[in-house]
Amino acid sequence: MTYCVALKLNAGLVFASDSRTNAGVDQIASFKKMRTFVKEGDRSLVILSSGNLSITQSAVNLMEQRGRHPELENIWNAESMFDVATLLGECMREVRERDGTFLIQSNVDIGANFILGGQILGEPPRLFLIYAEGNFIEATEATPFFQIGETKYGKPIIDRVIHAETSLMEAIKCVLVSFDSTMRSNISVGMPIDLACYTADSLCLDRQYNITQGDAYFANISQRWSEGLRGVFASLPDPEWGCPISKPLFPS
Repeated sequence: MTYCVALKLNAGLVFASDSRTNAGVDQIASFKKMRTFVKEGDRSLVILSSGNLSITQSAVNLMEQRGRHPELENIWNAESMFDVATLLGECMREVRERDGTFLIQSNVDIGANFILGGQILGEPPRLFLIYAEGNFIEATEATPFFQIGETKYGKPIIDRVIHAETSLMEAIKCVLVSFDSTMRSNISVGMPIDLACYTADSLCLDRQYNITQGDAYFANISQRWSEGLRGVFASLPDPEWGCPISKPLFPS
């Protein structure tokens, strides 16, 4: 399992992904789930992946391989983010058609998803969620974020905080709190966390950060968020219809 999230804001885009693929008492494996493709001044793209690792790695590698053939439409010459999303969906279908039958015969789950975001010169930043079947949807102002993998624990904080006008710094804090909540509740999500922040119209990806175990900032916001939640909870009023204090059946 994994957890990936991407936000589309007026100020730009924020991406984050964990690195855990297996979890057990004596087996934890980590693989990077974020890939970046940058040609400064022309395009800046980020891909996050979840699901079957061999499927997602093969699909991204196939798209990267096709980028070496300028005579074909590829990630480096596509005219729009929509075209890049279509290319990635096609690579997903090709890999699933090639390997899917054999994996299913061994009872291997071939489910996989991508989040693709970024900007190509001539259009605004865009964000897409690409499904295992290769089809996709695009983020809107009403739905400015996508999550894949273990999404349920981190979603409540994002729902309450994120909107189109949220600043990039506030968005980064929100994303990290969502990761903290997820990792506390599910051992299948874990560090390192890859974080990327894209400023709208910059056409470069100059903010990337790898958060490892013991990171001072992450530990600080994790502690302060926990303390804040406990403080707010303690201040909540008791319900007027709450359960009365029970009386002993046999008074002493």
